[in-house]
Amino acid sequence: MPHSTSNPAPDFASPKALSEALEAHAYLSDEGLATACFLGLRMRRPLFLEGEAGVGKTELAKTLAAVLDVPLIRLQCYEGLDAAQALYDWDFPRQLLHLRAAEAAGVTDVQRLESELYDRRFLVSRPLLQALETSTEERPSVLLVDEIDRADDEFEAFLLEVLSDFTISIPELGTISARRPPVVVVTSNRTREVHDALKRRCLYHWLDHPAFEREVAIIRRRLPEATETLVRQVAGAAGRLRRLDLLKAPGIAESLDWTEALVALGARDLDPETAAVTLGTVLKYREDTERVVQGGIEALFNGG
Repeated sequence: MPHSTSNPAPDFASPKALSEALEAHAYLSDEGLATACFLGLRMRRPLFLEGEAGVGKTELAKTLAAVLDVPLIRLQCYEGLDAAQALYDWDFPRQLLHLRAAEAAGVTDVQRLESELYDRRFLVSRPLLQALETSTEERPSVLLVDEIDRADDEFEAFLLEVLSDFTISIPELGTISARRPPVVVVTSNRTREVHDALKRRCLYHWLDHPAFEREVAIIRRRLPEATETLVRQVAGAAGRLRRLDLLKAPGIAESLDWTEALVALGARDLDPETAAVTLGTVLKYREDTERVVQGGIEALFNGG
């Protein structure tokens, strides 16, 4: 993401000012989320966002980086993620090339050669180290630890240690500390419970699916080319889908995808026939699609 390197990141006077800045970048936050985000910035505490997939957790981190005009560094969590993949690693191929070049040049000073092999130029920074190194007092980076619930318990404990003091020890090089803690956003889809120790380190906020009028406002803000009728019909249909017993209820991300697909088809409103052929943009499981079709597509257009 392009960003300035001279001017300090903006400081917001209130949650309302931050909410307005987020809205200027097409992210509509409610008062609770804006307040949690504001306090995270002021208190320099990580923000833990939990909620169903597609409700805007990751997007908030991206938008916050844009608002602050600072780098976004993303650590995507997954099962088996370990410290080396999150912190740093040594570039073994380059070290081997350096070793062979030194041998060819007749270098015999073993101690000097060993120190050269573990020089900073051979260190590969992973997201956590990148966040510490790029975060300055004037311009803290935004570190997104995405879907922490997909990582193992061991990695969660390791992350807690890093977030406690924002210091990383590299035996060959020494200790690296952030001049200022990065702005940390940790997200979870709650596929498993995250340990209390990590949550206590953070400011917590639960993101729910937006209410109808807020969803309408979000879709209109992101897709101004869509008609008012189409936007309201999509938001209403998405809300009714969420009340069904689906394997994966659609989030706001799916509502946006659905609207974008309908606009691409030239639709100005949503009818049952068009809804039926575009369900793949909003439902991601065959069982969910079959359930909706068997219950009648028309049900998406009836009731409140």
